[in-house]
Amino acid sequence: MIVGSGGREHAMARALASGPGVEILTAPGNPGTAALGTNLDLPADDVPALVATARDHRVELVVPGPEGPLVAGLADALVAAGIRCAGPGRAAARLEASKAFTRQVAAEAGVRSPVHRLVSDPAEIEAALAGFADPPVVKADGLAAGKGVMLPDDFDECRRLGRELLGGGLGEAGRRIVLEERLFGIEASLFYACRGTAFVALPHARDHKRLLEGDQGPNTGGMGAVSPNPAVGTDLERQVADEIIRPVLRVMVDRGTPFHGFLFAGLMLTTSGPALLEFNVRLGDPEAQAILPRIEQGRFLEVCSWVAGQGEDPPHFGIDPDPTCAVVLAAAGYPESPRRGDPIEIDPAVERPDRWFIHAGTAAGGGGLITAGGRVGAVVARGGDATTARRLAYDGVRLVRWEGMTYRRDVGAEVNGG
Repeated sequence: MIVGSGGREHAMARALASGPGVEILTAPGNPGTAALGTNLDLPADDVPALVATARDHRVELVVPGPEGPLVAGLADALVAAGIRCAGPGRAAARLEASKAFTRQVAAEAGVRSPVHRLVSDPAEIEAALAGFADPPVVKADGLAAGKGVMLPDDFDECRRLGRELLGGGLGEAGRRIVLEERLFGIEASLFYACRGTAFVALPHARDHKRLLEGDQGPNTGGMGAVSPNPAVGTDLERQVADEIIRPVLRVMVDRGTPFHGFLFAGLMLTTSGPALLEFNVRLGDPEAQAILPRIEQGRFLEVCSWVAGQGEDPPHFGIDPDPTCAVVLAAAGYPESPRRGDPIEIDPAVERPDRWFIHAGTAAGGGGLITAGGRVGAVVARGGDATTARRLAYDGVRLVRWEGMTYRRDVGAEVNGG
């Protein structure tokens, strides 16, 4: 059973369906997952209902997509019911639920991270800002559905944003804020399947967070991704594993809260080496759409099963050398006020062995598909090289239409030197 309803969950369903003898349930799913199995009319955050349904359907493995159910204790409840879960318990999920907690763990592990200050009262903002030479990043400490990271241009904006968050602008997520040194460089997303102190690297990716070309406009959940990340080489992969992932997993074990699940390390590649920006405790979206097709066909199930405690030795699998490019297509008004209900036209020619459409915010309506979320879907393509993958993806974008469709035209442009 897959938990979630977005593009990541459709990508996971595609990867799991390539395994032999797999029956897939998705709660609640979307039209894409419905084509690969059975959707269940269950909210992704209703932990008791998810556990009861998994028990009733004799589910052998649950693979959560979003962070919310994990932070709410889904894995703990499933394990207590005797059902394996490819995700961390509530205590380990704090690596995403609290940015302050992540900074504390990173400090214990000796991991390079931005200088930061934790603030819980508006009266503390001024003293905290005095510790920064330049305007810091302002972050809500808790989960904020991708809206909790702000990049102010000056100190006055820092003060304003800090007061807004502490005043309830993002609810409980912003009751504490983290002011954090702003680092510059190239962002990279590295992913690991983890079980205690053991881990296996998955394909890495580069995400495109801002809405507009050239990394302009508001932050979003992600407007596209390419895999592999062209800035990540073998030496850097080894450095991140040795200096960030291994020490953090050891600290989590020493704390009595071992991490079992998928760990997403968001890094800034600076001129003085990689620095940890954040951890997510699940696969990224849209990064999953780009990385999962590169895992050897049929082996993602084995990876999920190992993470959930089946077998002893970490799985070994091949990684397809052919790059992938995923271009996210968003609804009119995204991210502030996405419009729903626009009819979607998808030319069947978009689907071919090296290109496909991933459903995210789509729904059945009006005799076809309609927009039902901010990020409506993505066109994903695989090519013999990164340039070919990018060209195929954008050729596919032209085959998808709805009124007000928004997308970036420079996803993966760095592969062409752009």
